[in-house]
Amino acid sequence: MSSTPPTSSSTGSYVLRRLVDQVPLSEGDDDETIITCVDLWENNLYVGTSAGEVLHFVALPSEADDISQDPSFIFASRLQPTSTPNNESQSKHGVQQILLLPSVGKACLLCNGTLSFHSLPELSPALRNAVVSNCSWVGGTDLNAGEEVAGEGVVLMICQQKRVRLVRISESVQFIRNIEYANCLVSARRNQFACVADSHSYALLDVENQQKINLFPISSLNDNASGGQVEDISFPERSSSLRPLSRDASVDGRGHGRQSSLGALVGGLGRRQGSPQSRSQERGGVETLEPPVSAEVQTGSSSHNRSISASDSLRRRPSNTEKPLPTTPELPLTPKEPAPTLSRAVVPLAPHVCSPTGSEFLLTTGTAPSEPGVGIFVNLDGDVVRGTLEFSQYPGAVVVDGKRIDIESIPGSSGQEPEGFVLATVRRSEDQGETSIIEVQRWDVDGQEKEWLAVPQNASHENANLSKRGTVGIRDVYTKTEVQFLEVGSKLRARRLPLSNKNTNESLTIEPRESNIEEWESKRNEQEVDFGRRLGARASRIVVWSGSTVWWAVRNPLVLKMDAAVEKVLQRALDKKTYIDRSQLITLINGIRGQEASTETDFLSLEYLRQKVSLILFNDLVSRSWDLAGIQSADKRITEGLLMEGAVDPRLIVTTFSLLRTNVFEGPKGLWIHAGLIETLQSRPWTRNTSEPERALKNKNPLDQPEIAGITKRYLQAWRQRKGFGSIADEVEVFKTVDAALLNVLLYLDRPHPARTPSIRAELYSVVDSGVDCLDRAVSLLETYHRLYVLSRLYQQRKMYRRVLETWVRIVEGARDDGGEFVDGENEIRKYLVRSRDPHLVDEYGVWLARRHPSLGVQVFTDDHRKVKTEPGNIVQLLRQKAPEAVKVYLEHLVFGKKSYQYANDLISYYLDSVLAVLRSSEEARSILLQSYKSYRALRPPKPTYRQFVVENAVPQSWWRERLRLLELLGGSHGSDFTYDVQSILERIEPFEEDLVPESIILDGRQGRHRQAIRLLVHGLGDFHTAVNYCLLGGASIFHPMTGAVTLADGQSRDEQVTLFDYLLTEFLRIEDFSDRLERTSELLERFGAWYDVRQVLELIPDSWSVELVSGFLIGALRRLVTEKSEAMIVKSLSGAENLQVASAFVEKCTAMGPQIERIE
Repeated sequence: MSSTPPTSSSTGSYVLRRLVDQVPLSEGDDDETIITCVDLWENNLYVGTSAGEVLHFVALPSEADDISQDPSFIFASRLQPTSTPNNESQSKHGVQQILLLPSVGKACLLCNGTLSFHSLPELSPALRNAVVSNCSWVGGTDLNAGEEVAGEGVVLMICQQKRVRLVRISESVQFIRNIEYANCLVSARRNQFACVADSHSYALLDVENQQKINLFPISSLNDNASGGQVEDISFPERSSSLRPLSRDASVDGRGHGRQSSLGALVGGLGRRQGSPQSRSQERGGVETLEPPVSAEVQTGSSSHNRSISASDSLRRRPSNTEKPLPTTPELPLTPKEPAPTLSRAVVPLAPHVCSPTGSEFLLTTGTAPSEPGVGIFVNLDGDVVRGTLEFSQYPGAVVVDGKRIDIESIPGSSGQEPEGFVLATVRRSEDQGETSIIEVQRWDVDGQEKEWLAVPQNASHENANLSKRGTVGIRDVYTKTEVQFLEVGSKLRARRLPLSNKNTNESLTIEPRESNIEEWESKRNEQEVDFGRRLGARASRIVVWSGSTVWWAVRNPLVLKMDAAVEKVLQRALDKKTYIDRSQLITLINGIRGQEASTETDFLSLEYLRQKVSLILFNDLVSRSWDLAGIQSADKRITEGLLMEGAVDPRLIVTTFSLLRTNVFEGPKGLWIHAGLIETLQSRPWTRNTSEPERALKNKNPLDQPEIAGITKRYLQAWRQRKGFGSIADEVEVFKTVDAALLNVLLYLDRPHPARTPSIRAELYSVVDSGVDCLDRAVSLLETYHRLYVLSRLYQQRKMYRRVLETWVRIVEGARDDGGEFVDGENEIRKYLVRSRDPHLVDEYGVWLARRHPSLGVQVFTDDHRKVKTEPGNIVQLLRQKAPEAVKVYLEHLVFGKKSYQYANDLISYYLDSVLAVLRSSEEARSILLQSYKSYRALRPPKPTYRQFVVENAVPQSWWRERLRLLELLGGSHGSDFTYDVQSILERIEPFEEDLVPESIILDGRQGRHRQAIRLLVHGLGDFHTAVNYCLLGGASIFHPMTGAVTLADGQSRDEQVTLFDYLLTEFLRIEDFSDRLERTSELLERFGAWYDVRQVLELIPDSWSVELVSGFLIGALRRLVTEKSEAMIVKSLSGAENLQVASAFVEKCTAMGPQIERIE
């Protein structure tokens, strides 16, 4: 007789879970016996039958270590309460009510109009076997009261034919007062206000002040009842001053607060109005009987724990009794000539009174049992509030659930207020006949569709009376009980997702697989199963019965309800062989958007549902990637938003694409997700109705669709931003997968193809530059896609500087790099080495660069901003060993750039080696030199110097440039510190003396062979300007730079200049061409006549020359002589005057001193 889970899933708000099966309704073969009422207190279940018996069942708790199993109920006893059927009515209803009062340890049993009192839990007679005959109803405990103290007792309303008796039950029965209200069939009480009903209408009683407001008839066809009339219902012997009715609490602020005329409502209620938003706690019965004749209470009575104390307890509660009596609602005016209507017989309807909130009552009205019924909300003032409820048929029983019905929290449910529901039993016609069903609807919100909860029929009652076989009863019991849903745990617990070996790169595992991993996995599964069992508990106090079976009517867990709805959508697509209706799934998931979780079950349920729906939508999008035009853009955005909101493990998204599956990092312990998600992934519902053959899909990559690629990329980027949160399970494997997959996606999108966008490359750089957790996988991907430059950036981010340079060298040397980003690679390497602080890297790759590009390579060692400083001597030695071609460049930097002339001999040696090697091997080079001399000599004055000539007419060959540098070095324009080995150079160039005329001139001047040097300048080169400079500078420097100051050689005097000019005049007079000889000599004498003696010049000039040719020189010489004579005379005169001044000063001094007498001893 234990509860068992149903085999089918339900999308409704309530499901039935079996409580007791095959209840022994009768000891014989009486198939007409049915269950009439049920109640539960702790482990005791009491079932009343139409045979006038109460069956007592006791729960056997499940094993301590198995909380997933509901307790089993075993049959304990069969009790026949005292009953006195009314012979006049000849009605036998059996047990009509079971009212449990645990606070005083009593139970009230109403059987066939007789009320008896019993002790809990064994139902033995109590209160001296006291009974109340002709009783129609017992109850009316205060629904606003909490647990009562046993000593105070419980206040009850005992309804009889002529009156209602208010008594307090404890260890005895204490009479409080009589209330004049006849034939009461049902009641519900809040503080001193009770809503009651007889067989015709409803009324609102003030049990303390004994006043009544008539509300409206049960049947809207009853025109005799009038609502809104206030009456005094006190007995004469207990009359009291009339005080107006009032209510303790205001109408729930979430209700509509609308008031309507009761008279207008009667007969005019046909559809639901407004929306209900409140709570209740009153328990409804299955059926209500006509009251028997009145009787007196023979002895004391019992009470209920949810009632107040006696009259003194009532008086202790503030009741606002001085509030003015509410205005009598006005009835609508009757037209003078009403339209004729067909009269209908009034069919008796059973009244139903529930209290969803502390200030409201829910009442039902209708026209006939087979016609729709209406639920009306009335406050404590008798005013209609909220909207109305509509029942498909007039209900047989009504129960309210949710909102503020329960004071205590519901275990296993959200801490938020649960939704408010009304559950009603109605009859519905089917193919097999008329049957009962439970109609479920919300009373706290508008616009909610009704739900239908089918009740399984008991097969053992197939031969029973047809009217009774389908009877369904419902009520709320005293004790709330947890019902286990194993399906919740089976969906929410974690399981390892098996991944195919061909799609999982086992080498990516971050840890070696443990030897006891199977044992660990088995233990983890056991823990997850135990954890899942704790998630499925749902509390309920509503029971349903039919035939010989009793069920719990329990709230359908959110995860089961939504999961069933999702599966229903998937199944509908499968049945119709169409695509999944994405809009229905989106509508379903929107129903839980914004819903906050306050318990672990809620949190896991919401997470599971969001992940499942988002996975289905995303995979459906991917499977339809070739036909995305049929999916709206808003749908795609919603899918992306659901993925973000659901926070699906990115490894599940990655496994969707065959291109990305090798990027999944499982770890040795595997990938653990909700077990329900594994079932979804394995069934792959999005591929069931694929119209295109699977083999064709394998050749298509969904990432070729920009929208799918964009969703995938943005989802992985969003996950990447969660690094370091600490609340993510398997965060090492997750973020390695995210980095690898995102890098793979970006590389795929950035490959050379027409649809590539520039922003993708920037995103690729951003991912690499910010660092990735999967270095080895990233290297493999970049090598596969031939993106070496991006690989170097990855190494740079990891500070793997040697790998950076190795990768750049590969690119420079021609390795494939599809990105083409590494432009001017050699210069980038130079810059990188200049910034590097690693001397080994600088030496290794600086030499490599010097071998490949000497000028750039040398800059690595010469840049002023370099971080690594090395002695020039060490660099020269390093370059000589590994990059000989760069030595000369580096020496040029030292000599010409840094003025380190100690390396001049080495540089001169390199220049000579280069020039002499060319002259030895190339006749063309020698002819070029000779032709340059000839061409220069052929120029007519004024002409540039030979240096200027060869610079302006340079030959585009390296040896020519090096010869110019050689001339600059040999020319001695770098100061006195600049020296070199003249003799060794002369010995080397001696075989090429005719070819290297300028070099010979410079070396002759260095050795003091000025006459020879001047002769080569005049006759060898014909460079007369340089010859003059040679004389002026004393041979100190020729072929010097054209800018900057020119200084004389050390120790150079005018006498030496005179000597050199004499040599020059002699060579000018030997020029073969007469006109050149005459012109050069005249110009020399005219410009530099001050360095010549007139007599010597006249002796050297041929007698054949006219005086006019040297007239300028002679005139200048004579002028100098006259000037010198005049200067001498002036000096002589000045000296005489100076002598007189000195003599005069001496005389004056002597006079001033006077004579001095010196004695000679």
